[in-house]
Amino acid sequence: MLKVNSAKRELAIEILTSAFTDNKSVNYIVRQDNRRLLRIKALMAYSFDMCMEFGEVFLNENGEACALILYPHLKKFSFYALLLDIELIFKAITIWGIAKTLKRESKIKAIQPKEPMAYLWFIGVNRMFQHAGAGSNLLKEVIEYANQKDLPVYLETSTTENLAWYSRFGFHIYSELELGYKLFFLTRHLEKQ
Repeated sequence: MLKVNSAKRELAIEILTSAFTDNKSVNYIVRQDNRRLLRIKALMAYSFDMCMEFGEVFLNENGEACALILYPHLKKFSFYALLLDIELIFKAITIWGIAKTLKRESKIKAIQPKEPMAYLWFIGVNRMFQHAGAGSNLLKEVIEYANQKDLPVYLETSTTENLAWYSRFGFHIYSELELGYKLFFLTRHLEKQ
């Protein structure tokens, strides 16, 4: 697993855009118009930049899979983060989607625990390399990394097919949210040494 710097930004964004093109949760946020793919790419760019500021970004060694980890307990106000938020509105959500997105985020924040965590915001594999083990290997390394930092891992998924996959790695569902699609909240607690 390679910790990413801004030099690998475009590669990470391309991997995540490819992996999340048909994701229900992602498509709920971005405006559904003829620029949808560009809007998904803008969302992934925003997520990458926020994780570079308040978390970490990892690629597998072959550059096929990417994981964005956010540390919500380290997130604080900055003009840069505000600028990223504004850019996200104009490039991905649009003015018409602000209220819907804010309502969704408020519901999610109400469910998420308020403890230090490694929040696995996105983990994805380029579509051309899916189902070959790259995602599983990267997830194992993310879990190991979080354990070294003494942080539980939290995430959400709207992809029901991924629930069994996450379960194999010790994740369990701790809550669900209905948003016109079902969003599952998962956690994996620290392994005791």
